[in-house]
Amino acid sequence: MKLQEARRDLYRRLAKEEGFKSRAAYKLIEANERYRIISRGSRVVDFGAAPGGWLQVCSRIVGDSGFVVGVDLREISLKGKNLKTLRLDVYDESVGGLVSKVLGGQAADVILSDLSPSVSGIWELDHFKQVEMTQRVLSLGETLLKKRGNGFFKIFEGERSGEVKRGLIGRFEEVRTMKPRASRRESSELYYVGLAWRGAFSRPASLDTAETASATAP
Repeated sequence: MKLQEARRDLYRRLAKEEGFKSRAAYKLIEANERYRIISRGSRVVDFGAAPGGWLQVCSRIVGDSGFVVGVDLREISLKGKNLKTLRLDVYDESVGGLVSKVLGGQAADVILSDLSPSVSGIWELDHFKQVEMTQRVLSLGETLLKKRGNGFFKIFEGERSGEVKRGLIGRFEEVRTMKPRASRRESSELYYVGLAWRGAFSRPASLDTAETASATAP
């Protein structure tokens, strides 16, 4: 068996043994061990949260004093006292207000993005779409993330990945690049870590008019 295949099987097996929805959980675990992105009591928003591996990791880290919101177009079959999922498109105009409502109008301590487009097979198009998704999350961060909050963002490495990194450098005090061990070696995906968000949190104007969400963070 090739080394790459053995490594994939290792994380798949670990995920099954430890009850994670996907091996992607280990990407976030590694990042958090290295950079302490998420802490006990953190309020976390996870964009592109299906099938729920990152939500499980976050839920365990933040504990009863924290809260996690997962956003995805796909349904996520995961429940917990300290988490809530929203079935929404990241481009939906109401997404910022709905997430903020679930957080009780409080700023998030962390935003995560593991968003990927439906792969077309045309690399340039897929790369462009994935970059746009990440840029959208950064835009949402302007109203969701508290000052000195942290972020973790997937990016498809390519012509426009530097554009995303420059945007992060302008928003965070510190930006790091990593390729987690659980990532496929042949994959173009990288992850950017943003530490200490520079901007000030501002309550979304749409909060008061957003649809009522069924759960509110403590």
